[in-house]
Amino acid sequence: ACKDFLRKFVDNELLTASLEDWFSGDSEDCGFRKPAFDVPFDLAELQNFDYALEGVTFQQLVRMPNALHASTSDVFEATAHLALEDFLHAGIKGLWEAFWGPEEAMPFSVACIHSTSSRFYPAEKAIGSGKLDGVCATAVLLKNSKHSQGRWDHIVVLALLRPDIGMVSVQSDQHLSPAVLGEALFFALRVLLSRSLSRSSTVLRNSDSVYVLLVDSQFGGVVNVQGDLNKLNFDLNNVYECAAEWIKKDAKITVSSVDRVWNKLGNANWGDIGTLQVLLAVYHSMVQFCGAPKYSLDELATEHSSRLQSRRSERHLVDRQSNGNGLFRFQQRSHSPEIVEVQEEGTVDVKPDEILKLEIGSIVFMEDSNCQKGFQINDIRTESEPPIYGAVPVEEPTKSYLLYVGSSPSHLEPAWEDMNSWYQVQRQTKVLTLMKQRDISSRYIPQMVASGRVGHPGPCNKPNSSGSCGHPLCSTPILVTSPVGETISNLIRNGLFGVEEALRCCHDCLSALAAASSAGIRHGDIRPENVIRVSNGSRQPHFVLIGWGHAILEDRDRPLMNLFFSSTFALQEGKLCAASDAESLIYLLYFSCGGVCPELDSVEGALQWRETSWSRRVIQQKLGDVAAVLKAFADYVDSLCGTPYPMDYEIWLRRFRRTINEDHGKEVDTSS
Repeated sequence: ACKDFLRKFVDNELLTASLEDWFSGDSEDCGFRKPAFDVPFDLAELQNFDYALEGVTFQQLVRMPNALHASTSDVFEATAHLALEDFLHAGIKGLWEAFWGPEEAMPFSVACIHSTSSRFYPAEKAIGSGKLDGVCATAVLLKNSKHSQGRWDHIVVLALLRPDIGMVSVQSDQHLSPAVLGEALFFALRVLLSRSLSRSSTVLRNSDSVYVLLVDSQFGGVVNVQGDLNKLNFDLNNVYECAAEWIKKDAKITVSSVDRVWNKLGNANWGDIGTLQVLLAVYHSMVQFCGAPKYSLDELATEHSSRLQSRRSERHLVDRQSNGNGLFRFQQRSHSPEIVEVQEEGTVDVKPDEILKLEIGSIVFMEDSNCQKGFQINDIRTESEPPIYGAVPVEEPTKSYLLYVGSSPSHLEPAWEDMNSWYQVQRQTKVLTLMKQRDISSRYIPQMVASGRVGHPGPCNKPNSSGSCGHPLCSTPILVTSPVGETISNLIRNGLFGVEEALRCCHDCLSALAAASSAGIRHGDIRPENVIRVSNGSRQPHFVLIGWGHAILEDRDRPLMNLFFSSTFALQEGKLCAASDAESLIYLLYFSCGGVCPELDSVEGALQWRETSWSRRVIQQKLGDVAAVLKAFADYVDSLCGTPYPMDYEIWLRRFRRTINEDHGKEVDTSS
């Protein structure tokens, strides 16, 4: 019945005529006067998508012609079809390489559809064979070796090139005309019906939602149709009335605003709302057929923060004393959020209101998937922003943990959020979870005890698990880890970091790096605040490398830039080499053992200091005053810096174990 229904469902004008009363609001039986359509994407989604695409290059080579300057209508129409195809090809190519990676071959192609034969072929072929008048749409298709000519059920997303869409929408207050919208609904239903008849399980899974793009030579919009085709009445004697009834009562239709896609020169405005709407529709369609991408949209969007930081470094705006993370400080006010200027010599200390501040003695409740747990705050372990707390579980007061609290959900744009807390809580939770999944177990790496959201008193009516009910504490992320210890910063301040501590710190941090590197994970943020000394009563104290929020999991991940502790390769290239973490560890030991702390205010100055210090062997000599093995290790790291050669962790771990045992007569725990 569905196949016969689809065979008869061929005239978009008859469907539009059946929907005419509904469009105009004169229908008596549709339950409401005139349909008011929601938008498929809100502004926050588009902004997040914009941040994700910030580093992505799109290149449309065939320019979209301008109707005002077209020489003849035939030439204009032919060039417009070629430009639309090139635009779609550039879009899917850029999206595929950004989200799925350039390693895999792109499984999509672009082709035109002929109205009479329903055959697919490139616009150039249609123009060459004189069949351009019969082209009714342009489609992004899923490649299939068995059906190289293309099929309707392989359509991923459909684009309709129609004249004056922008002009009509302006005249009708940014709304599409009934004729254009009716045609979009016709093609959407044809695609859904074709998918429902497919033998492919991948296609069948997506027979309830389709995006249709509507464009002219300047403007564009998006229509999304969702619905259960099982509710469609397949009456072969009443095809268009049945289709219209399904659209009115059973389909969910969302329609975007019509915005500019191409400028007057025919180039796509890749970063503007009109183009972003089209690209986001294409992205969701690609996810339908290819599954979740290798790099999530949220992951790519968060790289905006590191790019901001790099830009500030380029412009020499980084101020280590007042703003260590290199990002702007924002203050949320009740009337309007605005940037707050921090005077260099003043004492103004602007802190984001979104970060939850906990007092010593207070109890915070954490909700996870299983139950609610309470933790009492004992102390504040670090003075950094955001702080790290020492806490004990209410039900097990003999245990001690580190507790991280993130930013509460904010209505500000993502770029205004405090990214420090996001890396410290959400990203570190992801990294520690990944380590657990990959069976990385080491006493020198923190263990995740629990993660979840802060519970709050009173009723909670948040719309979903990731939303917020409006309470200041609702959905604030929280992470609990073990063990607890003193940071190297505190040890140095109290004069407790000596020769033995330096040797053990180097051995233990190398052990942590070796364990993580076995699963392809690098730390990327080694500094005194991210190494703690743990004392377990009778057992020998050991060091644990914490702060894994900026860990490098993929090649596209970028490390945190630190003028004092980042490796040379990280400062030059914005990424890590195999020896980068070890180089950062050398700087940590150098400064911790009394090395002269230079005045660094730019990346160029930091690179110059590194070049001078290594070439004059200042670092090696200082570490040699502490222990010969540290000097030898510094020479080894210097020989590897910037090269692709891997670190030989095992040989250096053996040397450090032997040195500690010989010099101090104490065993190093190697159980991990």
